[in-house]
Amino acid sequence: MNGIRTRLLAILIEKSFLYSKEPAYKLQSGKLSCFYINCKTTTLNPEGMSHIGRLLYENFIRGKGIQAVGGLTLGADPLAFAVAMHSFAQKDPVRPFVVRKNPKGHGLQKWIEGEVFEGDRVAVLDDVVTTGESTINAIRRSRESGLEVKFAVCLVDREEGGREEVLKENVELFSLFTKTELFNFHNDSLKS
Repeated sequence: MNGIRTRLLAILIEKSFLYSKEPAYKLQSGKLSCFYINCKTTTLNPEGMSHIGRLLYENFIRGKGIQAVGGLTLGADPLAFAVAMHSFAQKDPVRPFVVRKNPKGHGLQKWIEGEVFEGDRVAVLDDVVTTGESTINAIRRSRESGLEVKFAVCLVDREEGGREEVLKENVELFSLFTKTELFNFHNDSLKS
């Protein structure tokens, strides 16, 4: 499993990690940063998606009684789909769901799409956690829809207070990678 994790980290650095000596990247929070992680170029890559599904399922979902995974669209969608595909291949299907940013304007006007039901035990997913706002929104919408949020998992924790904010919702946040790991891998690759 370590080889797959290392390969996914290399893909993240190659496809998703941008760095500048001066703060050049505007984050969703409005803050400027010296680095930016656009996970979508990794999560929407076939190899990246395959590794993500396997690693999230094997490290966080399997054996935890989780019935569904999902989070705020668009960041969480490829993660949830990847976990669902991998779990199905393991004969342990975990259903994906999508939390809308706004309720559907017609029909049932739902916040959540997918085959999830009141009382389902779920894990909320996110690609990058900075302030925790997207993850918290997904947790709150999931709870409002009657889902039992057991924990949250992100692909990358920027280590900027988001984990602590999510914890205030009484939800533990796990991460596959941290900003520190990305920086260390990036710096090591520059030396090679």
